Amino acid sequence: MRGEPSCPRCGGRVRAPGLFADAWQCDVHGTVYPLQPVIPPSVEALNVVVHRTQVPVWMPWPLPVGWLFTGVAYAGDDRSGGRATAVACSGPGPLGGPGELILIAEELGVGLGARYAGIDGPDPGPYMNVEKPPQAKVLAAGRPTPLWHVFRTPDDRAVFAGEALGMWLWAVMWPEQAGLLMYDELVLTDLRDAGAEIDLVPCGALSPRLLRP
Repeated sequence: MRGEPSCPRCGGRVRAPGLFADAWQCDVHGTVYPLQPVIPPSVEALNVVVHRTQVPVWMPWPLPVGWLFTGVAYAGDDRSGGRATAVACSGPGPLGGPGELILIAEELGVGLGARYAGIDGPDPGPYMNVEKPPQAKVLAAGRPTPLWHVFRTPDDRAVFAGEALGMWLWAVMWPEQAGLLMYDELVLTDLRDAGAEIDLVPCGALSPRLLRP
């Protein structure tokens, strides 16, 4: 399932560095970190991303009952390393039916989280009211981490965002009711620190949300 790198913000084609530019270029968004082709879910795929990335690779661990790891993607290249990661998990929703969760960690300005959130990016700041108390909290790498509801997103999803380990942390869930997961104080592990436990991650089929937000 190898394809071409694409723009993390719009999914459009990107031009590789060459004679006239020393970075990847999107005709719409200019210089970008290229989104590499999505890798089908496997422990090997996770290990590839974990060893290439410069940012966290967040996963709920332990996974909620009945949930599976369903894909991973990253933005960056061999020179830059991964500057954004997206991990998909799928399982039974809190109110019944299937649920999907994508956790994105990224540096400022990459725009991958905004794409999955369905908003004009690249960052969530204009779409959050941090003057109010956070609507959700997670435990990320052992640290209590507040997340705020991201507004003006499509009606089919719930989106929360905040900051963890100096990076943006986005949680995007389908359908919107799956956002109730965020009120259970999920425990997130940075898989870069998981060691041998990464071999225990249960894998499911590739999430179509990872391919088409």
